[in-house]
Amino acid sequence: MRYQISGKQIDIGAALQTHVEAELGEVVSKYAQRPTDAQVVFSRSAHEYVCEATVHLSTGLTAQAKAHANEIYAAFDSCCEKMDKQLRRYKRRLKDHHKDRSEPVELYGAASYILASDETDAEAEPDSLQPIIVAEMETKIPSLSVGEAVMQMELAGAPVLVFRNESKDGLNVVYRREDGNIGWIDP
Repeated sequence: MRYQISGKQIDIGAALQTHVEAELGEVVSKYAQRPTDAQVVFSRSAHEYVCEATVHLSTGLTAQAKAHANEIYAAFDSCCEKMDKQLRRYKRRLKDHHKDRSEPVELYGAASYILASDETDAEAEPDSLQPIIVAEMETKIPSLSVGEAVMQMELAGAPVLVFRNESKDGLNVVYRREDGNIGWIDP
């Protein structure tokens, strides 16, 4: 597994890098057979250290965790515990569905846009109804089952996930509802 350990305006020493590789490697090897790479970023937020970890699995799924603490090692250990919990749940769901994905997730390219927010007076009429595009980039849409999409959304901590449904070959959306349940849009 490849590790990318960095700090935002923080010097990361060799001892911390060794600790991260050993601990994260142990956690990931317990639950994932072939992890591809891991990115760990340390930063400061006022008096606290922040640790953000992202692990990409060979199945195409991504697990993310983030933790805060007063000590940098404590922040990483807390982040590692969250990653352990996510991967344990992921592994349990795979066993429950009796379906082990043998091939990587197919990814389809799509255009992604960032639109300018309308910060003008709410009662003023806009000149045009066309939004102003601030940025345009490429994004990937995974081909997943509905259960895998929900799992991917929860692993990433995202409020919404757009995916191509493997069974119907159409675009679908899963999202977290205000009541805590998961919504699924299948056009």
